[in-house]
Amino acid sequence: MNNKRILSHGLNLGPESRPTSTASIMNHVLLALFPGLFAQFYYFGTGYLYNLAIALFAGLLCCLTIALAMTSTSEKALSYASPTPKHRFPGSIARKNISPILLDNSNWVTCVLVAIALPPNMPILIVTVAIVSALGLGKYIYGGLGQNIFNPAMVGYGVVLISFPSDLALWPPVIEGLSGATPLEQLKYNSGQTVQELTAGPAFGTLAGQGWEWINAAYLAGGLYLIYQRIIGWHIPVYLLASIILWSAAWYDMGSSLSLGSPVFHLFSGGIMLGAFFIATDPVTCPSSTRGKIYFGLLCGSLIFIIRSWGGYPDGIAFAVLLANLCVPLIDHIHNIND
Repeated sequence: MNNKRILSHGLNLGPESRPTSTASIMNHVLLALFPGLFAQFYYFGTGYLYNLAIALFAGLLCCLTIALAMTSTSEKALSYASPTPKHRFPGSIARKNISPILLDNSNWVTCVLVAIALPPNMPILIVTVAIVSALGLGKYIYGGLGQNIFNPAMVGYGVVLISFPSDLALWPPVIEGLSGATPLEQLKYNSGQTVQELTAGPAFGTLAGQGWEWINAAYLAGGLYLIYQRIIGWHIPVYLLASIILWSAAWYDMGSSLSLGSPVFHLFSGGIMLGAFFIATDPVTCPSSTRGKIYFGLLCGSLIFIIRSWGGYPDGIAFAVLLANLCVPLIDHIHNIND
């Protein structure tokens, strides 16, 4: 696999990237996530701090467990090769396996992405299952950094979304006393209301749902910062958002009770900006060429809109990204990517 694609999770590193250390890159990513995190804290309370604390602790335990399992395997292999005790160095093997995993900052970015993708105040079990699935099933089962074929954060989120659907539907209301249904859910199951009637309620703001429009605007600002710093490329986010605009514009009927929502509504609802700039741009699971990135962005955006509008999940980002990940080998093969 091309080494330039395996530096870290969530980043679209390539020839256009500034030369910098992985630790410095992760600092940029966390800084770019901060505006969106702050907006989520502001509208949904400190429940996200609870999610983050559990996710990071679960990630630490998961990384230690994986490292110890690798150490045990390495010791057994060494014992077969050199059965004499003086040739065995279990302490050195443990340090060799544990240090790279704990110092792999992409693991912590994955934990943060999982924590903020979930509704706030999730039960410990759900957050833990999501983190173990993300790191274990999404990453290390394939061999670790750079070997996974699916976005790890979305693997973890997808597992708990399927396993605990009712818990993940329990979003707290942004405004006291209102229904906890997200704006996307209210639009999808609108009980015969027109878009104008629906959006006239206090749960909706100028562009989309109250709070959600500002959360997406904050993640948009963070994503633009990453593009400015050349941490990620612009092709996937731009074409993903353009695809959603085209699909929603084609199906928008100016607001009847059957309307699927305006382009602006779709751009500022759910986790679209987080998905476009921080999730779909994972360098390991997206194409390497410029043309491949364009196709990947268009495919992600199309799948998001299709799942949102006609699927069983109101947002659809996780499954759209995972399905698009399946197509990356084909896209790479078609374009003979060897950059």
